[in-house]
Amino acid sequence: MNASRTARERVRAELIREITDIARRHLATEGAAGLSLRAVAREMGMVSSAIYRYFPSRDDLLTALIIDGYNAIGEAVEQAEATCPRDDYLARWLACCRAVRTWALNHPHEYALLYGSPVPGYHAPTDTVPAAIRDTVVYGRIISDAHHAGALTPPELGPQPPAVFTEDADRLREIIPGVPDDLVARAVTAWTTLFGMVNFELFGQFNNAIYARDALFDHTMTRMAAFIGIPGTTTA
Repeated sequence: MNASRTARERVRAELIREITDIARRHLATEGAAGLSLRAVAREMGMVSSAIYRYFPSRDDLLTALIIDGYNAIGEAVEQAEATCPRDDYLARWLACCRAVRTWALNHPHEYALLYGSPVPGYHAPTDTVPAAIRDTVVYGRIISDAHHAGALTPPELGPQPPAVFTEDADRLREIIPGVPDDLVARAVTAWTTLFGMVNFELFGQFNNAIYARDALFDHTMTRMAAFIGIPGTTTA
């Protein structure tokens, strides 16, 4: 690769980074539905036609922001979980949950783009999937590791999942390998509870009602760990 091409690629990467940084700021003021390539170009001092060389449409820019966001939250979860002892499954689980919440509270508008209301007219391409499941892969690995180590003791709480759920469970076992249907169903319940708690806090549903949010969050996530069967002792 010649030096001039390397320089061009470096300039292009810097411009793309600047465009996405500005676009993230616009999410805070205009929302995802109001994101405009022309407005971003105007702030950069570019003619509107120039920005289309980097992002041919608003949807391409949204996709880039979505992938960046999923990768950021995935990286936060990976790094938090990696600091925990491998056999302390509750510590690993709580580290993941706390990392999701902390990232969301620190990046509310990016979180809203990922987990808030769908953007009208936008359909996420399959390009977003690998980034979108980074955090889920970590979560699934914790449950799978604990299951295969014989460390899970889920409580008996009613009937098993319906037989029709097996097909869905088979797909989810790509992320939570080797676990039975009941455990897959519990994992889905716990994971969606995590995001339900984060959404309620971030989008104002706890306002004027819940003030001890750190304590309630940790309590709820610990109860969800018990629901899955993760042992209740932790060094976290």
